[in-house]
Amino acid sequence: MLPINTKISGMKILLVTRGSQGDIYPYLSIASALIKRGHEVTLNLPQIFEKEAKAYQLNYVLQDFDDIQGMVSKAGNESEGAKPYLKWMRDVIDTQFKQLIPLLQEHDVLIATNSEFAAASVADYCGKPFIRTAFAPFIPGRNIPPPIFPYPKPHPVFTPRIIWRMLNIGNNYMTQKTINKNREQLGLQPLKNCGYYATERAFNYLLYSRYLGSTDAEWKYKWDIGGYCFNDTLHYDTEAFRKLTDFIQQEQRPVIFFTLGSCSAKESNAFCHRLINICRQLNFRLIIGSGWSGTGKQLANEKDVFLLTHTIPHSLIFPHCDAVMHHGGAGTTHSVARAGKPQVIMPLIIDQPYWAYRVQQLKIGPERIKIGKASDRELKEKVYDLVTNPVYKKNAGELGEKIRSEQSTDNFCDFIESIVSENR
Repeated sequence: MLPINTKISGMKILLVTRGSQGDIYPYLSIASALIKRGHEVTLNLPQIFEKEAKAYQLNYVLQDFDDIQGMVSKAGNESEGAKPYLKWMRDVIDTQFKQLIPLLQEHDVLIATNSEFAAASVADYCGKPFIRTAFAPFIPGRNIPPPIFPYPKPHPVFTPRIIWRMLNIGNNYMTQKTINKNREQLGLQPLKNCGYYATERAFNYLLYSRYLGSTDAEWKYKWDIGGYCFNDTLHYDTEAFRKLTDFIQQEQRPVIFFTLGSCSAKESNAFCHRLINICRQLNFRLIIGSGWSGTGKQLANEKDVFLLTHTIPHSLIFPHCDAVMHHGGAGTTHSVARAGKPQVIMPLIIDQPYWAYRVQQLKIGPERIKIGKASDRELKEKVYDLVTNPVYKKNAGELGEKIRSEQSTDNFCDFIESIVSENR
């Protein structure tokens, strides 16, 4: 790990991120904090978050290469297999080189999420320090498998090292040709292992809580960890929040919050119907966070259900709920944990199985629910266990105190300043 040195001011910092709210909102918080420290910040983010960037009065540049919906539509085109997604990804990399190089040449440091495949090479060409952030342990090693596999628990044959090598082969297949084509055009040496190179080249910073996620003391790369950078300053609809709190307070029966966030599943509507029926059997009530995909819209007028269609910060909602059921995005997982509430995860993609496994390991909720496979009996047992198990309540409460004590945004800003100071 790297020591924190004397703070400096007046840096020019380029932040690059993409994804859903859980990926973007922390970067908005980080950008705001850096500006308050006297730094000049440019945020490169997806087009659909322009409204949020404007609200923060940030200097921002919209991404030419990623509108999120492009990724979703290409990845979801099952009739054509993986080809549309691969083409989209390679187009993204090409355009990243074109857009990010001129931007970084005017800045002192590049900070980008681990999904920005061109970032390390862009930093190489510009000769600037590169800080690579991750919302899960995306660092190759001996002890922690890649957090994007279906169920990241120990396996006697497929060890973490073997799985990381397999992932690197897949990463090379998807990105190496395109990255090396651009590196050659820029006069840079070709890369043999694109999956490992970014980790080797970067100062790796883990944007999750050391109390909720896992780390490996044997990682050989440069890394540090400082916590998830919550954003509690988002603008929200106050009338929608009033209606939500009225629903929660009108009765003393337990309230469960359910959401799939920005994700969708073909079984989501059927699952919502099953879930509200089970909640009624258990004398519970249900809040459905509709999210990007409109989950639960068909239940808008149902008794014992509140359909939340507006964006309201989790920090205002979760403390009033008895438990949370969700998809397992890093942001939602951390927000529930910070509120000190039990949770259960229904993982769908990327690192969500990892967070489901951590919830189970830490005993802050039951084992994950497979949204399309869980029987009514299993679902009822887990919902009842989630709300009534005193072990989950105790452990979640203790974990919440630890996470609330982390000065995550300040930790990261200190880290950024130390890296730039060392490289000047």
